[in-house]
Amino acid sequence: MSEFIFLLAALFSVLNPIGTVPIFVALTQDYTKGERSTVSMWTAINVFLILIISFFVGQYVLTFFGITIPALRIAGGIIIASSGFGLLNGKFSRNKGLDKKAEEEAQQRDSIALTPLAMPMLAGPGSISLLIAYYQEHHSTNDIISSCLAILAVALLIFIILRSAHYLAKYLGASGIVAISRIVGFLTIAIGIQYIINALKAIIGDLF
Repeated sequence: MSEFIFLLAALFSVLNPIGTVPIFVALTQDYTKGERSTVSMWTAINVFLILIISFFVGQYVLTFFGITIPALRIAGGIIIASSGFGLLNGKFSRNKGLDKKAEEEAQQRDSIALTPLAMPMLAGPGSISLLIAYYQEHHSTNDIISSCLAILAVALLIFIILRSAHYLAKYLGASGIVAISRIVGFLTIAIGIQYIINALKAIIGDLF
């Protein structure tokens, strides 16, 4: 249960679906309620598939390229911390990999559930590296089940939040969303720094 809660909290902080709300609202402002629900559902499904594939296949990618876990943790920690700083500063679009040109292109697409919503706005390098590194230390049957349930729970939360995005934007307002995202950003920075510390501990332990 503790592994489930830890991974759920870590993934939610790194993905930060709350920070995606204003972008989702902007991209779906001309959509009907049914179309928004459909986009929300497929975005959540795509995020789940991306994360679950990363969780199970990531280790083979590392082996193929000869990347060590400490190196992945340091790189992932930097990306996660950088993402957290972006949230802390309220720079949602740039933090999510969506600039003005990309937003204009997204509005012209028939489907935005996979790109840019699922990737890179939600499931990006930070969450993928987190899952790959997590699998290396938690690969027992119980841990894998807990991890899969945590990923599923995050996907469900993403669906609920995006489906309610226009209501959240209306009642929370821009200041409310920024305030929540800054709190999440602080936690995200802490997660990224902790990953770097763990990597450095492993490297120093191997040397001595």
